[in-house]
Amino acid sequence: MSDKPGKTANPANRRIVLACSAFVLSMVGVSYAAVPLYQLFCQVTGYGGTTQRVEQMSDTILDRTIKVRFDSNVAAGLPWTFKPDQREVELRIGETIQIAYTAENRSESTTYGQATFNVTPMSAGAYFNKIQCFCFTENELKPGEVMNMPVVFFVDPAIVDDPDAKDVDTITLSYTFFSHAPENPVAAVAEPVQDNETL
Repeated sequence: MSDKPGKTANPANRRIVLACSAFVLSMVGVSYAAVPLYQLFCQVTGYGGTTQRVEQMSDTILDRTIKVRFDSNVAAGLPWTFKPDQREVELRIGETIQIAYTAENRSESTTYGQATFNVTPMSAGAYFNKIQCFCFTENELKPGEVMNMPVVFFVDPAIVDDPDAKDVDTITLSYTFFSHAPENPVAAVAEPVQDNETL
């Protein structure tokens, strides 16, 4: 015989609905947490060529040298030109040096950019240490403004003890700037350039 209209739902069905709803909500929460957790994992391990952020210089400098090449990219939607001031340097492992990139806002309005970064080969990511970098915060450029963006880094001497990275003789540091809504303070390390000559 069919159920009468208005009959209360089966308690077992109600528990299933509640369990499914809780599962869906927990999956949504996990999906939001996945990106920052993955970024943290990459920063700690150097996985995927993610560089390390450190507070002080290396106290050991080896006689062995290594080349570092610099790459630059700008994503669609950000009207900037962006390039390294030099294409490569050769330094001793453990030696701290400063290089710079230059960016120019080619539009007629103030724009904001945030840089992502990585190094190749990926096995070197855990040993590429940055002390100062424009990539740590967002950057603001006014119309036509040209900005010098320094990077201070060293290659950790521990790289020579890693079986997967000890034979690396060239590292490529790559940045990509993306358009970014202004949420954080403008990078304190960025220094405006006086002239607005084309890069």
